Amino acid sequence: MSNDLLSIPCVLMRGGTSKGPFFLASDLPADIAERDRLLLEVMGSGHPLQIDGIGGGNALTSKVAIIDRSSRPDADVDYLFAQVRVEQQVVDTSPNCGNMLAAVGPYAIERGLVQAQDPQTEVRVHNVNTGKLIIATVETPGGNVVYRGDTRIAGAPGSASPVRLSFLDAAGARTGKLLPSGHARETIDGVPVSLVDCAMPLMLVQAEDLGVHGDASPAELNADAAFMARLEALRIEAGARMGIADAGNKVIPKPVLLSAPQHGGQLQVRYFMPHQCHTALAITGAVGIATAAVTPGTLAHTLVGCLPLPGSITLEHPSGALEVGLSRSSDDAPVVASVVRTARRLFEGRVFATSPAPARASVNQARQWTSAA
Repeated sequence: MSNDLLSIPCVLMRGGTSKGPFFLASDLPADIAERDRLLLEVMGSGHPLQIDGIGGGNALTSKVAIIDRSSRPDADVDYLFAQVRVEQQVVDTSPNCGNMLAAVGPYAIERGLVQAQDPQTEVRVHNVNTGKLIIATVETPGGNVVYRGDTRIAGAPGSASPVRLSFLDAAGARTGKLLPSGHARETIDGVPVSLVDCAMPLMLVQAEDLGVHGDASPAELNADAAFMARLEALRIEAGARMGIADAGNKVIPKPVLLSAPQHGGQLQVRYFMPHQCHTALAITGAVGIATAAVTPGTLAHTLVGCLPLPGSITLEHPSGALEVGLSRSSDDAPVVASVVRTARRLFEGRVFATSPAPARASVNQARQWTSAA
């Protein structure tokens, strides 16, 4: 083996409708800038195909999960998510990713960070990006993670074993408030919007108010340069009102188009990442939209009407539909949102980089990373 290459253990995993490498925090640099330079090289960012790395040339396949033993007594593992831009030299740790989250439990169990139980194992995941706690329930008959199963999710081929994710208190994930601006509905440049922060900061807007059809395909929306420019201008102002400084250089807040359902669900949505329309729907986005639907005064609540709790809402997206379970223990308790995802282990080995060998991250380094990011 060449001695000028740095070799790093990793596991490539599909989580929900996303894919990316999983690293132990202790295998990555302790310094944030060194860590980010390494991730950019490993993923091949700066080229549309990420040809010199393991990224897939798409926002959904240019994601990284960094796992550590938990820094909190009420959690088993820390999960730091990094969105690595495809063509830009940017690593963004401001958002969470609920699809990649689906693979955190299986990964943690198989790496020995969590002891498997029979027939299921609950993994309490502390998402470092948001400071929130999520319970991942993984199928582990006989104390072993299984990936084969009959559960199908829109946006991923085939079937697999289910992973249930319960977001215990997702409100205020980034800003500390469910409604960061203090309003359930307001107007930006003459367009009604709802600014919601639950699992992910979101800007909700009705498709018709931007002159587009709610059932437009992602390709059609992405190709509409005038629409995308207007959406970005609204998003940047929404970020300012939510207290997210310099949103133009961040991937939050995420814009979401809302419209009436067409296939038996309660709401049709188009979710942006933010400069490209998602071909399905982000899990954190689904949690935020569903919570908004039971928050009086929001655009989502107006379109859906009153939903009983406990209950569920089905969100239609370009690849199908996603059901989100909703419950609360009392009228003044936070809403608990639950979704079912699948995950699969794709490849285990070592990824190579030409960066100098870094000092390794210490346990709980993830908390320091996100506070400085």
